[in-house]
Amino acid sequence: MPLTIGSRLGPYAIVDKLGEGGMGEAYRARDTNLSEPDRLMRFTREAKTLASLNHPNIAGIYGIEDRALVMELVEGEDLSGHIATRRIAGRQRHHQR
Repeated sequence: MPLTIGSRLGPYAIVDKLGEGGMGEAYRARDTNLSEPDRLMRFTREAKTLASLNHPNIAGIYGIEDRALVMELVEGEDLSGHIATRRIAGRQRHHQR
């Protein structure tokens, strides 16, 4: 089912298409249920947890504004371009015999 800007998927209103790849499509969406106090509290708690992470491969979170995360913009090649041109280092699994 193709999504379009303005369409809904459950409580999520589609705002923009971010991209697509072999596993599917990614969209920017707004959660229309975040006005509920318990959902907003959970969102805030999870955002604070994410903001406490500090790692060069994780975009920094600067704040929470009007039910949205304010995140660091990381300039440069996106992950799909990186994957297309380079191998991502990962743990090698060794099987014992």
